[in-house]
Amino acid sequence: MQLEDLQVVLKVAEFRSITAAATALDMRTATASAALKRVERILGVELFVRTTRQLRLSSAGERYIPQCEQALMMLNQAQQNMKDEQDIVDGELRISLSSDLGRNLVTPWLDEFMESHPKIRLKVNISDSNIDFYRDSVDIALRYGSPKDANLYGFKICNVPGVLCATQSYLEKHGTPQHPQDLAAHNGLFYQLYDVIHDVWKFSKDGTEFKIKMKGNRASNDGDLVRRWCVAGKGLAVKSCLDMSQDLLSDKALQVMPEFEPRSTELWLICPSRQSITPAVRLLRDHIREKSGSVLKALVSKGVLDESVFL
Repeated sequence: MQLEDLQVVLKVAEFRSITAAATALDMRTATASAALKRVERILGVELFVRTTRQLRLSSAGERYIPQCEQALMMLNQAQQNMKDEQDIVDGELRISLSSDLGRNLVTPWLDEFMESHPKIRLKVNISDSNIDFYRDSVDIALRYGSPKDANLYGFKICNVPGVLCATQSYLEKHGTPQHPQDLAAHNGLFYQLYDVIHDVWKFSKDGTEFKIKMKGNRASNDGDLVRRWCVAGKGLAVKSCLDMSQDLLSDKALQVMPEFEPRSTELWLICPSRQSITPAVRLLRDHIREKSGSVLKALVSKGVLDESVFL
């Protein structure tokens, strides 16, 4: 009995669908179906009850699947332990990245990482939507904000202050706001997630919070597009300092009202389980920490941030 066939069986049990299992494993449905039939033939029992509408575990399947899952987990852990002892860095990394951060910063970092570790294979999922590790078939996710699910594991990469940005041309045409109340006269560029437009901007100064309901003529569920609109002079945007770092360092965009701080967040590398924290993941974590730290230092030197970002 092949381990690959058992992995197919577990995925079918997880999704209750041969087609969904095949998609998750990046194989043809016919291949997954054949693997399931081989396992059932060897065991001499049917693991699933098939109807025209659904697939459910048989009584034999209910007994077999948990034991199979435990056995595969032990084998995977043993294999990983051997690699750890030999400092082997290989395998496939399936990582999810947000659109702006992923395209403009992290993708070049991943290229550098793979040059240092040529046995690594990479699959990248770029989306601003909330990640589902099982539905989206990813092993790790680089996301703003700490994990809310207690079942997830994560590594904090760095602090990420927000910045209010616009271009010099926009400010010359529409004026430079000095206080959050002045923003009512300006055009906001908004991020939208699940039909919710984030048009209420919050700022703080000396312990006082200011909440502003903005008006604007552009919104998108793609953070990179919001940044592009900002750099094109279409309005003001509140973005993470990492997303805007290249534009701020090259003066394509300027920080506005720096004494009033927008919302801040943190960058985290999130994993669905301890088993997914491989030597490659740890090395990638350290690489991203080093690269993001360099970007933050450059922003401090530019005067966009202060040293408190490292606390």
